[in-house]
Amino acid sequence: MSFLKTNTHPRLSLIFLSLTFITFTACMSGDNEKTTLTTTTTISNSINNSTPHKERVVSQSFKDYWYSGTAEITSYQLEQARYGEIRLGKAALIFVTEDFLPNEHVKADRTDPNNIPVLKLNATKTFNTGIYPYSIMTSTFYPVHKDAHALKISQSMQEWCGHVYAQLNNRDMYEIDSHSYFEGEADQHFSLDKVILENELWTQLRIDPSQLPIGNFEAIPDLSFIRLKHVDLKGYQAKGTLSKDSYLIEYPSLDRSLLIQFETDFPHKITAWEETFKSGFGANAKTLTSKATAIKTIKSAYWGKNSTSDDYLRKDLGLE
Repeated sequence: MSFLKTNTHPRLSLIFLSLTFITFTACMSGDNEKTTLTTTTTISNSINNSTPHKERVVSQSFKDYWYSGTAEITSYQLEQARYGEIRLGKAALIFVTEDFLPNEHVKADRTDPNNIPVLKLNATKTFNTGIYPYSIMTSTFYPVHKDAHALKISQSMQEWCGHVYAQLNNRDMYEIDSHSYFEGEADQHFSLDKVILENELWTQLRIDPSQLPIGNFEAIPDLSFIRLKHVDLKGYQAKGTLSKDSYLIEYPSLDRSLLIQFETDFPHKITAWEETFKSGFGANAKTLTSKATAIKTIKSAYWGKNSTSDDYLRKDLGLE
């Protein structure tokens, strides 16, 4: 199935935030250009939504860890199910705080009281299927100080048949843009009602795992799963279960589950995950479990580590 197209709704005006802020150094948008980060003690109004959201108060430990001017990088040994077989590869989760522009929905280049502090996750996977490689990256921008949905999720996938891209912007509704080399998917723009986003759960977990959704609810699955399986991008019935050191989300209609394991103590590092679903097509389809196990975690201002003398860091992370 290709992405399901629904009626497009007009974009409503965004409600800006009022912020009290402190400036810190964060990621650079260029080789030498530094940007600043806004931390927030109070936020009024809502984020891209007319319904007010509960304010989230973060601890001093959170501020010390995440506003240190570095990103957290964790490498993983990956076992990825594709075409009914398990493929070996590598994965990485890169978490970093930065300022987000409420209108343009991109990283801010300078400090402004209307900027939204987000915890961003860039999640990558690389693996080979026979002769040709896959490269997947998903970026999630999650508001730090509001118990609200992710502000934006973008996902791209490259392999030798072509590349595909999808982006979800959280405005008055979820606005979806998707592009694919498949005829049935092609170029699409549509809107969806707001439900839980699986991709936002990874960042929400890092802030406060006790607030992860439990019980029965509707959720949009991981955008990369949707693309790999060619199922409709929409909400599906799901069930969430939280234990001391793991979170399980299950989708009965998709025959799929995701188990995320994490450290109970702050900063709740993600140690492993397992994703079970039917892999392959037709007679070759079988239920398999993709797995990822942490190799190493470092804190680094990686955007400045772009010299050949920094190549050793990839080996140190086990990515080479």
